[in-house]
Parts: sequence; C-alpha cells; structure tokens
Amino acid sequence: MTIAEMLLPEFDQEMANTRKTLERVPMDKPAWKPHEKSMTMGRLAQHIAEMPGWTGFTLGSESLDLAPPGGEPYQPAPIPESSEALLAMFDKNVSEARAAIAAATDEQMAHNWSLLMGGNVIFTLPKSGVIRSMILNHLIHHRAQLTVYLRLNDVAVPGLYGPSADEMNLAQSASS
Repeated sequence: MTIAEMLLPEFDQEMANTRKTLERVPMDKPAWKPHEKSMTMGRLAQHIAEMPGWTGFTLGSESLDLAPPGGEPYQPAPIPESSEALLAMFDKNVSEARAAIAAATDEQMAHNWSLLMGGNVIFTLPKSGVIRSMILNHLIHHRAQLTVYLRLNDVAVPGLYGPSADEMNLAQSASS
C-alpha cells in the first residue's frame, strides 16, 4: 500500500466532516469572535476552506517562506461573502488536494519540505508529515474551534465522530 493510499481514507473522512461544519457557518456574522485575540468567524471559516489547497503546493515545492526577505508576505484568500462561495472554495481545494495526493509517489511523499518565516526555518518534515500535521491536523484543530463558535452562536453543531449533542436531542425528540 502506498502512502497516498493510506492517507486518502482519512483525508476523505475529515473533508466530509469539515464540509458539514462549514455548511453551518452563519455568513451574516463574519466579524463575530469569542475573544479579542481570536480570529473572526469569517476568517476562521476562510482559513479552514483554504487549507486543503496547501496540499498541491506542498507536494510541488520544497518550501514556503511566509515573509520572505525582500518579498511579499503570504496573504490568505479573501473571506467569502456567502455560504455558496465558502463551500465552492472548500470543494475546489479538496478536489485538487485529493487529486494531488492520489498522484503522489512514495518518493515524492518522502522528500523534505520546510516552512520558513523571514528566511528562518520553522520546521522541516517529509511531505507526508506536512500533509498529516500542517494540513489535516491543523484543519481539524481549527474545525474544532469553529464548532465552538457555532455553539456560542446557537447554531446546531454537526456530529463529526458520532452524533453531536444537537443530533442526540433531535433523535430523542423524534422518538418521543
């Protein structure tokens, strides 16, 4: 079994769970945030929708400098203005990422990739490790934050690894 064949089932599951979460983002509250140090809901949703798109870049490059000396710093994509635009961004990035993973060889997955800031190396990992940690795990981390944002805004939280408290209440109501 190749590295890609091992990664794809987890990728598919996590992207399906992420889409369920993004579908519930109230796009009429893009500036809402739970704390002054927190990202806004719009920026957090955009960040999550953008992350799968880093996969193809990672597999096709050796590094990324977020603030290259003498160059332009990394700029995130604009915050989508509608649920449809948010989901379109996510779906496009997921489709491209899945294709990039499926096409990657074990040799390509084993090559090192580095994240830099101002020319300084933050970390270096094999590309398979970057996909697992900086894309999948990082996305899951922010998706969890987003579920808290949903809860604090009285939006039903989707079940991700089984039913959520909201889905349990719906099931209990239906059986009564």
